[in-house]
Amino acid sequence: MGLIAKHVIFTGRVQGVGFRFTALGAANRYRLTGFVRNVRDGSVEMLAQGNSADIDNCVREIEESFAGYITETKTEDVSFSPQLKNFKITY
Repeated sequence: MGLIAKHVIFTGRVQGVGFRFTALGAANRYRLTGFVRNVRDGSVEMLAQGNSADIDNCVREIEESFAGYITETKTEDVSFSPQLKNFKITY
């Protein structure tokens, strides 16, 4: 299966609750590349790259971990970037 990339925006009470560190752990478990970061509007942005099932499972795991905090998850397909070699928290 080919590698893809998805841009994900999580909204709700997602900053200041350990969200990025949880996303980092989940992404590493699924061997994804990309990043997660806080956005000025209070949301959290994630770029996840890997196979489709692993990305979907990672997002689902994050949603389950923060079920009481996330009010909306928006996902869109984006171009894969081979330059990203790991998954990290960016600022």
